[in-house]
Amino acid sequence: MDDSSSIATRRLAAIQTHLFASTDNSNSQIQTNVTAGEFVDDRRYSVVLPEKLNSGKWNVYRSARSPLKLVTKFPDYPEIETLHDNFVHAVDAFPDYKYLGSRVRVDGTVGEYKWMTYGETATARSAIGSGLQYHGLLKGACVGLYLINRPEWLVVDHACSAYSYISVPLYDTLGPDAVKYIINHADLQAVFCVPATLNVLLSFLSEINSVRIVVVVGGIDEHLPSLPATSGVQLISYSKLISQGHSNLKPVCPPKANDIATICYTSGTTGTPKGVVLTHGNLIANVAASSLQIRFQSSDIYISYLPLAHIYERANQIMAVHCGVAVGFYQGDNLKLMDDLAVLRPTIFCSVPRLYNRIYAGIVNAVNTSGVLKQRLFNAAYNSKKQALLSGRKPSPIWDRLVFNKIKAKMGGRVRFMGSGASPLSSDIMDFLKVCFGCPVIEGYGMTETACIITIMDDSDNSSGHVGSPNPSCEVKLADVPEMNYTSEDQPNPRGEICVRGPSIFQGYYKDEVQTREVIDDEGWLHTGDIGMWLPGGRLKIIDRKKNIFKLAQGEYIAPDKIENVYAKCKFVAQSFVYGDSLNSSLVAIVSVDPDVMKDWAASEGIKYDNLGQLCNDPRAKAAVLAEMDAVAREAQLRGFEFAKAVTLVPEPFTVENGLLTPTFKVKRPQAKAYFAKEIANMYTELSTMDPTLQKPL
Repeated sequence: MDDSSSIATRRLAAIQTHLFASTDNSNSQIQTNVTAGEFVDDRRYSVVLPEKLNSGKWNVYRSARSPLKLVTKFPDYPEIETLHDNFVHAVDAFPDYKYLGSRVRVDGTVGEYKWMTYGETATARSAIGSGLQYHGLLKGACVGLYLINRPEWLVVDHACSAYSYISVPLYDTLGPDAVKYIINHADLQAVFCVPATLNVLLSFLSEINSVRIVVVVGGIDEHLPSLPATSGVQLISYSKLISQGHSNLKPVCPPKANDIATICYTSGTTGTPKGVVLTHGNLIANVAASSLQIRFQSSDIYISYLPLAHIYERANQIMAVHCGVAVGFYQGDNLKLMDDLAVLRPTIFCSVPRLYNRIYAGIVNAVNTSGVLKQRLFNAAYNSKKQALLSGRKPSPIWDRLVFNKIKAKMGGRVRFMGSGASPLSSDIMDFLKVCFGCPVIEGYGMTETACIITIMDDSDNSSGHVGSPNPSCEVKLADVPEMNYTSEDQPNPRGEICVRGPSIFQGYYKDEVQTREVIDDEGWLHTGDIGMWLPGGRLKIIDRKKNIFKLAQGEYIAPDKIENVYAKCKFVAQSFVYGDSLNSSLVAIVSVDPDVMKDWAASEGIKYDNLGQLCNDPRAKAAVLAEMDAVAREAQLRGFEFAKAVTLVPEPFTVENGLLTPTFKVKRPQAKAYFAKEIANMYTELSTMDPTLQKPL
């Protein structure tokens, strides 16, 4: 054995000694590191490794499920290296199983779900891929998907994987300018759309020179507009493309693991969209690793309504395919989602905190208005079941029969797994959902740039208020942020900017080396911009956002995301935007109100009004909402300077359409600041009148 391999062997043995506490250390010159040993043997969730062997600093966390090797493939199916391989595996294993379902419209009404099997989807996928080849698209061409969730979205995506095309989702809510930018930036050669989004495309057709074919899903060829010959664009229906593909079938052209699978443009809160380049290997690594924790089954039914253009839903779909899950689509209208749930009766429900907050508020409001006896029964059932769950005991089934089965029925009655992502979920609401729905509620944390999951909760972990331990496909460390007083040396809990490395990390931003270098350092660490803290057991808690932090006049740092998450539990608050700056010593808030709660409150107070806008301007309404916000803030133990000192109520919601939300429902802060500039100025004027000490410093 040469010196280098001998040194490497000794190093590996040393690391293993630190990881796995041994009863016999007599032959080792390095004694067991108690901390690292605890993380594996007692606490389970993470192990800790040194970033550099000679640094003496143990700061890199990995999943205890795979401490010595980052997962790149499904453990039982190492032959699956691409999304195409994953789909072929599903077609071979589940050819006649239901796969894609949508509700059929009969005589203008919405009926039951109609299904395509995995085998039928494979046939359609081959026809679409062959049709694109027939129209001259070569391997590596970019294909745009400009439509909301529906079966055709996934058929086209599978066709892209099978024929080595690159799928590029286009959010239907991005707006024309962003869509035009993405089409040109990614040089899209084909775009799949629906009649509504076709109109947007036609409005700037002369400005998108790379597009050769536009395919209209749900359109009829005879009704499609004729395009000028000078446009160079062919416009056909989805059904015609399928028939052309069937008549000119071509063999698949499978990609390799390091080929680009998709370019996902993240809208962000400022600037032009950035194209996140993800390979087949990135996506397979992430989903394969999470399969060690989340287990879907071929008997499961999943409802698809989260935007397919978002990595959270894409990853869920890859997992669904791998496990042979049936995927039912919503009608396309969030207001009809509850009806879709009642008909589909899914077993898996994945959502975002914004919707879970609404479910929580709806249940609490129903309980509070149900009368004293029912309210007491609910509280007794809730407290008893919660205590049982927290202590690891099985709760009495009587509570489900008396109380919770009625709540479960609202979502079809069969949900066995609930997932949450995209932004932090309040621990109180997570516990509430666990009790009411009687199933695991698993929160994950991730980014488009990491092909989805960075950390995820363990299903055996009853605690809440954190986002779990590293996904086995990546390792995580916290980098010091001295200007915010966060360091990895902080006791008892290390804190810092969350950095991620591993096989699921993206290849870079498309055609943007500068921004890529800004987030990936020389050692391959992706800097997320989020501030985290390690809890006992190697579980991560998100505590701040590096970019969203601002300082008040007195020097206190504010994390508005955290405060808004607290105010989300206020019954009046549908959405909130908390604002402050270094010229003021206090915070103010814009609150988009819950119309039903406001109307009920006004009725109970005997307040007359003509419309919701008038009620929002009523000083009594502002005082009531601010009092409730203060109560919620005290309960959450916010510090005094984190309380909003003034509030403006607005009747209209923050939406993607009015430019106040990203497509993943995060507040666009610069845009919100500009949109509500007048209201913010008025609140600070009002505060300075009430208390001269709150005036801006000279």
